[in-house]
Amino acid sequence: MASPSPRAQPAPSAALTDRPRWAPVVALAAGIAMLVASEFLPAGVLPALAADVGVSEGVAGLAVAATAIAGAVTAPSIAVVLPRADRRTVLVGLLLVGAAANLTVAVAPNFAVLLAGRLLLGVAIAGYWSFAFGAGLSAVGGRARAVSSAMAFGVSVATVVGVPVGAVVGDVVGWRAAFGGAAVLGLLAAAGLARTLPPVPAHPSAGIRMLRQALRHRRLMAGIGCVVLVAFGNFAAYPYIRVATERLDPGATTWLLLAWGAGGVAGTIVAGAAAVRLRLLAALAPMLLGVSLLVATADALPLLTVAVVLWGFAFNMVPVATQLWVARVEPERVESAMSLQVTAFQVAITLGSAAGGALLDAYGVGVPFVVGAAAAVAAGVGFALLRIPAR
Repeated sequence: MASPSPRAQPAPSAALTDRPRWAPVVALAAGIAMLVASEFLPAGVLPALAADVGVSEGVAGLAVAATAIAGAVTAPSIAVVLPRADRRTVLVGLLLVGAAANLTVAVAPNFAVLLAGRLLLGVAIAGYWSFAFGAGLSAVGGRARAVSSAMAFGVSVATVVGVPVGAVVGDVVGWRAAFGGAAVLGLLAAAGLARTLPPVPAHPSAGIRMLRQALRHRRLMAGIGCVVLVAFGNFAAYPYIRVATERLDPGATTWLLLAWGAGGVAGTIVAGAAAVRLRLLAALAPMLLGVSLLVATADALPLLTVAVVLWGFAFNMVPVATQLWVARVEPERVESAMSLQVTAFQVAITLGSAAGGALLDAYGVGVPFVVGAAAAVAAGVGFALLRIPAR
């Protein structure tokens, strides 16, 4: 009997090819985790950093605002400057820029040099955020919920590990060592991404034309306005979370930061599952954030603990909800829509941390939290009123 034709044999390799390879998404999430941990690292070492460079804690909070200023400029412009560049090359390069930024902060002799390093970090974060979601969709065949949840999980890990561990390292070894360690880990993240992410060609219409079309989308821009509100609400308070916890019990600060991050991990997981009700999720997360910020003004440690966990839970739902929201509203121009979302976050971080610092120095830690709560609730109402297309 003749042997079967090779064409009649099953092709297991084809079946394997149809399955998404998740290593690139894990590497992308690790990269965003390192950058986000670096962005908010000053929150964990703020008192020591401020004392070392000779500024007030409110002024030191501008170390977060400076990063956001650079990000707000970079996010909408990087695709215009690099319309045809392979996105893998750009993403790896941005992680290297982030590592260089952290090294600059670690050796900064004064606050001016420190701010320069933080501006450089803002370029890396905004560019990475703008391209990472699209690169993830390309790597795993457009599984938006999974990619968005992975990116948000990276952010949650950054808050669970980055800020509390940075606080511990800052207390034991010094805040400069915390930034030096972040630089080394950034290099490792860049190497991992270079090894696992396949080439990602730019979209044929990427650049200024795509951005202009996205800017003309009224519903998208209304949602971007809500993103500004919720991010402003969070970052009017978040850079000063250590100040808020130390006023009640300095010994509990590290554990409360860990609790914030643990709540964030739970929020990311819940948001990924709840994204099937995207409009509800986008409205509920900011409202829960507002409630948590109000409760965080309490003078009792048990109430503050509950508020911190709810705060981490609510805010870490926001990136998942807003990424999926803008992708649903503007599916044909996802890269530009993501860049606008990133710009909204960075503008809000700039305004929120600067306003929060001014309010902190003038009125104490409670007022920034109340202002942040009001902005977050307003964002939730806005998302509740905006319709989104069915899938």
